[in-house]
Amino acid sequence: MTKIQMIVEGGKASPTHQMAQTLGPMKIPINQVIEAVNQKTAPFQGIKIPVEILVNDKDKSYTVTVGSPPTAELIKKEFKLEKGSGRPNKDKIANIAVEDVIKIATMKIDGLLDKTLKSAVKTVAGSCNSLGMLIEGKISSEFNRD
Repeated sequence: MTKIQMIVEGGKASPTHQMAQTLGPMKIPINQVIEAVNQKTAPFQGIKIPVEILVNDKDKSYTVTVGSPPTAELIKKEFKLEKGSGRPNKDKIANIAVEDVIKIATMKIDGLLDKTLKSAVKTVAGSCNSLGMLIEGKISSEFNRD
């Protein structure tokens, strides 16, 4: 089994050098693989999402598996942000409600290593801090302490 991992924007995958180097010698049509990736990631339009392609070396079949979007991407999509702050410790770009943090934590809880919703909320709060966002007017360390 050969594994190809990549992060693509939903529905907009394009051939990469890694794919060409891996699939080319196996004589697997790259365009068909890209089409399958685009079909599976279409619901995540505008969000960067991890994709894994498993290729069976013997019969040349492949399986496309779509992962959960990164927490930062979900936060940016939720608040319609193009990107995070360039200097997150100094420049804050947004102030979000606790309810929004909990909503994102419940969306991501299966993909996180956290066992409880409380620890998942703290993880999402840390991602908000990395993007330069305040939670109810507090940085994540103050929020997590409270």
